[in-house]
Amino acid sequence: MHVRIGEGATDEEASAVAAALAEHLGAEIEVLVGDADEPAATATPPETEYPLDDDLGPTEREGKLREEIEEILDGGPEKYKERLPDQGKLFVRDRLDLWFGDDGDGGPGDADREGGADGIQFEDGKFAAFDEWHPDSPEVEEYDEGNRLPGDGLLTGAATFEGRDVHWMANDFTVKAGSMAGRGVEKFLRMQQRALKSGNPVLYLMDSSGGRIDQQTGFFANREGIGKYYYNHSMLSGYVPQICVLYGPCIAGAAYTPVFADFTIMVEGMSAMAIASPRMVKMVTGEEIDMQDLGGPAVHAKHSGSADLVAKDEQEARAMAAKLMTYLPDKAGEKPPRSEPENPKFSPEGIDEVIPSEPNKAYDVHDLLDRICDAESVFEMQPEYGEEIVTAFARIDGRPVGVVANQPNHRSGAIFPDAAEKAAEFIWTCDAYEIPLLYLCDTPGFMAGSDVEKDAILEKGKKFIYATSSATVPKQTVVVRKAYGAGIYAMGGPAYDPESVLGLPSGEIAIMGPEAAINAVYANKLDAIDDPEERKQREQELREEYRQDIDAHRMASEVVIDDVVPPSTLRGELVNRFAFYEDVDKDLPDKKHGTVL
Repeated sequence: MHVRIGEGATDEEASAVAAALAEHLGAEIEVLVGDADEPAATATPPETEYPLDDDLGPTEREGKLREEIEEILDGGPEKYKERLPDQGKLFVRDRLDLWFGDDGDGGPGDADREGGADGIQFEDGKFAAFDEWHPDSPEVEEYDEGNRLPGDGLLTGAATFEGRDVHWMANDFTVKAGSMAGRGVEKFLRMQQRALKSGNPVLYLMDSSGGRIDQQTGFFANREGIGKYYYNHSMLSGYVPQICVLYGPCIAGAAYTPVFADFTIMVEGMSAMAIASPRMVKMVTGEEIDMQDLGGPAVHAKHSGSADLVAKDEQEARAMAAKLMTYLPDKAGEKPPRSEPENPKFSPEGIDEVIPSEPNKAYDVHDLLDRICDAESVFEMQPEYGEEIVTAFARIDGRPVGVVANQPNHRSGAIFPDAAEKAAEFIWTCDAYEIPLLYLCDTPGFMAGSDVEKDAILEKGKKFIYATSSATVPKQTVVVRKAYGAGIYAMGGPAYDPESVLGLPSGEIAIMGPEAAINAVYANKLDAIDDPEERKQREQELREEYRQDIDAHRMASEVVIDDVVPPSTLRGELVNRFAFYEDVDKDLPDKKHGTVL
């Protein structure tokens, strides 16, 4: 604790003040005199001294309690614990050691079992359902090892994770397959409600088969039952980061927590989530399917978009969550944490060479990001879903930004329904947590055709444009190459309140590309030219004339965009502009909320 006293105080007086306050407050004290930056005196609280003849110690009563706690920490029946290694998963207590252990090296048993992992500050509700299974309980007529319910199969508490205070929950799969019942549900709800009060992030370590059907009375439909999970998820959404990691087949009610969370990480060969189990699917529809094909990582990473990241094992899942946290604040209204600036992986001098001069030639936008963003800072979300748009967290000069970039390497960067939905949700999340947005526009626009109409291209495209319109964080837009059709609207174009719109010399903004435009406007006149060579030459002339009207120089001349910048200076421009506009003030109309989502 820092204490500042008047300019005239001597060192002796400063020392006396420090010693007195340290003893009184029980905290380390640094006393600064006047305007000095360095303390004139420091003091630590004295150690507590007990009387020499104090020979009191733990009694038999405390010893019995400690034995009971050890039994709880052992989890469910041993036969279920023995199966975990074959499933590639850790026992829940070892998983907590991995996440919150002092050295974080992934080794189970880092922590003292009695006190939990070194990073766990406390655990709530260890004794939940104790009287329903413990052999010493008067309610248990005949003890059955198979009916052990330590913690009611759902653990909750608070911990320090990568230097951040967090709330956590974790299912114990050795207790009724991690299923949820009355006491565990109550613990879960209390944890969420405490997160609403504390404003700290929440980690959900899920491994649950769903609600405990044979005990559903009392927790399924009640006001404070399992349904309240999702109410609380909704209240926490956009207030504190919620990160969910799946370690097993999460079915029915258990599958909603990962989709309500801000970010969901699945583990290969282990995770799955579905509205119903394969057995229930067969009973209802007649379809025979296994759990992985029904709701494994491949399904949710590539097709549904419900998984943001897929890890190869438990250790990588933790590492992904740890990296994700470095871009996020503790709660809404706070700035995301800034890191030490790093130079890009590759020199910005090569940016112009990365971008082909031909408007329709493919390239990988990651090559551009590697020359704009700080080295090793690009962390892509949902990389296998809606691949024609890249959504990623990154840093520019140490500042976290959310990147929304068209990917010309995939379907020419045209915006399909999945990509539009993915981008909208990413923008919405970034805006909730004060993460500035960088749009890198290189798209022929929204895709056309009967298939995308059936897949709601208009509805999902509308959400993309709505998210861009409603975001109040600082926005920088770069017209890298093509900015055609409504693509420029969704990608933070001039009409969408960006702080800047920059063009590279390869940039173009138009209703449509030259080929389509010439065909639409001059088709009849061109068809009237009999000589094929003359027709081809005239078509080329019209394309060049059209291209001159839409290129970045014309857009800058007409002040549609703010500047055309040499590609090698783009990173520097973005560094300066994100720094300058760090604290912009944007207000939305005074209304309850929009009606688009």
